[in-house]
Amino acid sequence: MTATAHTEALLEALRRNLHVLGELAVRYEVETEPGRADGGPSITGPEDVRKLLGEEMGSLCQEQVRVLLLDRRNRVVGQRVIYQGNCYSSVIRPAEVLRPAVLEGVPHLI
Repeated sequence: MTATAHTEALLEALRRNLHVLGELAVRYEVETEPGRADGGPSITGPEDVRKLLGEEMGSLCQEQVRVLLLDRRNRVVGQRVIYQGNCYSSVIRPAEVLRPAVLEGVPHLI
């Protein structure tokens, strides 16, 4: 194996380790987030979402795609802005919507 090949292999291993470290940091932050243990408001239907986000999102100047993260009892444990659009369109991939729920280990999202 050449020195270049060794260097490339080491760099690839470093990239993988940094990615894993980043994922662990996100999980730690979520688990130690204040209010995470007791959960937030409970969501039982569309009206609850409107009460929670309606006023804030209604006053936005730009379109936003947000995800509400819910625990097993449908209590809000987090909220993430997935995309902030422009005045013409908002294009996102389904994986971008699901990613916060997967990383934070929550069973439900809106």
